[in-house]
Amino acid sequence: MSSPLCVMLVAAEASGDDRGAGLANALRARLGDQVRFVGVGGARMAQAGVRSPFDIAELSILGVFEGVLAYRRIIRRVRETVALARAERPDVVVLIDSWGFTLRVAQGLRRAEPKLPLIKYVGPQVWAWRAGRARTLAGVVDHLLSINAFDAPYFEREGLAVTFVGNSALALDFSGADPERLRREIGAAPGDPVLLVLPGSRPGEIARVTPAFEDAVNILKARRPDLHVLVAAASTVADEVKARVAGWPHRAHVVEGEQAKRDAMRAADLALACSGTVTTELALAGCPMVVGYRLGPMTHAVLKRLIRTPYISLFNIAAGAFAAPEFVQDECTGEKLAAALEARLADPDLRRRQVDAQFKALDAMGRGGPDPSEAAADAVLKLLAERRAA
Repeated sequence: MSSPLCVMLVAAEASGDDRGAGLANALRARLGDQVRFVGVGGARMAQAGVRSPFDIAELSILGVFEGVLAYRRIIRRVRETVALARAERPDVVVLIDSWGFTLRVAQGLRRAEPKLPLIKYVGPQVWAWRAGRARTLAGVVDHLLSINAFDAPYFEREGLAVTFVGNSALALDFSGADPERLRREIGAAPGDPVLLVLPGSRPGEIARVTPAFEDAVNILKARRPDLHVLVAAASTVADEVKARVAGWPHRAHVVEGEQAKRDAMRAADLALACSGTVTTELALAGCPMVVGYRLGPMTHAVLKRLIRTPYISLFNIAAGAFAAPEFVQDECTGEKLAAALEARLADPDLRRRQVDAQFKALDAMGRGGPDPSEAAADAVLKLLAERRAA
């Protein structure tokens, strides 16, 4: 019997951890004990059989200057990841999202193991900013698995083969969600409003975004004592989130884990969300939302000169309009967030119209298509088959 296929998966943040776990599970469903996994990831990938040599929370960095400050730590982890690949000798490496970290890993692997197949899963958003990254990526990996139907031309013109697999958030299954159980658990009567707060999955996001979110929740609770507050804590920042929520002047219920998060998304009347993959998940759950985000001031000053789209949420970009309102940087204040949330809590019809707009945007993104994890697994195995045939 031939030795099992060895697949190395590398992810450095919560959304990549989700995609890595989905891909690992899809490959194992096809190959059974004829596949083994190595790599870098978080809690979900660990459950799928990928044991990370270090905690990826320290790699969840967003911002030009924040990245500079963390440079030495990142480079050390890059070297450890490359060393892991050299020790385990995988048949293929899939580098998931996290542009700065995975690019350096790809460059290190290309120097160390020139013939090792490298696949990038989720490309940089070159249609929004830094178009030159398409050429950079084409120079170090063999294939791109894209989550956006409009990605391909930007990379194919640089000679990089692209397979559109879809956004894994669009395949999230809410059929097993139990919102009524969660509402009973938190003591919410049938007519009581429930707000879900999602403060992000990176330590920097918790530090910059959560103060404004806290202010907004305090304002709403003062106006609406019957408001029940849920806070979803990503595994990468669970301790920080729980510590902050413990100091709030009113009760809030922290939920952890994917199932509890899905229950909460369906149980909530409205959400206050940090921009990221979670906004797509909320839209898929049929939950109207208000989106907030903050970068470090120097990083924002640089990026606002480079970014070519007025939107930060992927479904707003797909819609070409603000299906959900966004409050970025100086606009992300407790007062402004609270006002947008209050308007929606007070107007069920406004919430319904927003959900309709979010659904139309999801349709433009490919909602209802094939499961992205399954499509990604097919693409990985096809690439390996082609390599072996050649």
